[in-house]
Amino acid sequence: MKDLRYHLTFHASLNGQLLRDALAQFGISKRTLTAIKFRGGALLVNGEEQNVRHPLTEGDEIKVIFPKEEMSAGLIPEKGRLTICYEDQALLIVEKPDGQSSIPSHDHPTGSIANKIAGHLQEQDVASTVHIVTRLDRDTSGLMCIAKHRHIHHLLSEAQKSHTIYRTYEALVHGHVKEDFQQIIAPIGRKAGSIIEREVTEDGQYAHTDVTVLNRFNTNGEEVSHVRLTLHTGRTHQIRVHLSSIGHPLLGDDLYGGKCTLIRRQALHCVSLKLQHPLSQEEMIWYSNLPEDMEHILLSHSNSGVN
Repeated sequence: MKDLRYHLTFHASLNGQLLRDALAQFGISKRTLTAIKFRGGALLVNGEEQNVRHPLTEGDEIKVIFPKEEMSAGLIPEKGRLTICYEDQALLIVEKPDGQSSIPSHDHPTGSIANKIAGHLQEQDVASTVHIVTRLDRDTSGLMCIAKHRHIHHLLSEAQKSHTIYRTYEALVHGHVKEDFQQIIAPIGRKAGSIIEREVTEDGQYAHTDVTVLNRFNTNGEEVSHVRLTLHTGRTHQIRVHLSSIGHPLLGDDLYGGKCTLIRRQALHCVSLKLQHPLSQEEMIWYSNLPEDMEHILLSHSNSGVN
């Protein structure tokens, strides 16, 4: 029978180093070691099972077999279109269209990007649930990063904490943004009386967004700016709240002051994603073109150029 458990193989670099110390260098946490010990995983050195106190010889082959993961309860695997930009044993980079949720909800248990990824993993006989690293709002389109195992998710979460996963967005906003470049550093918290909306508030979480103007133009009587946005933090609705706070809400974002006259959804797209591969440490970057609805606005305007 095929062993569906996820595994990684490394080689020891020092004589006399304990197995547990070598594993820590590879990012294997104490919590993960506990799960390996008690939930059906194994630690092999040169093909033989060993405990964490085993001394290593330089060049020893270390194989970490993780416990089998179960699909999250309530996550229904579905077949369907999934735009895959990159895939290997650790990562899945996909392009999400607008109008599709990242994860299922109680009222909408199917149709999300997570449902489609679950179906994709099932077809591959990958014993894992869906670990979304970079989530997008339902009406935001563009690149998303998914880890194909809990351990990879842990490594990428640590990368997020150290701000070494870089996401760039492009957006269309109301009005002509005056500054060609500005940093918005303003804390974000939940808006009183709402379970959905966020706002800039003194007791919120630190949030930092860089805004670069690519173009300013007029179309259908509306002043519009095409901007590039770099996230330094990942708060809920961060871009939407920050842009609204400076008086330039996203086109189509009626929750935060935008109008839907030019586009039916918030005009926001994740155009690039850069990270170090959690296993090889290779720097990787992916790009995504703007979707048709945003391109249509850019192509139909009376261009006034960047001021």
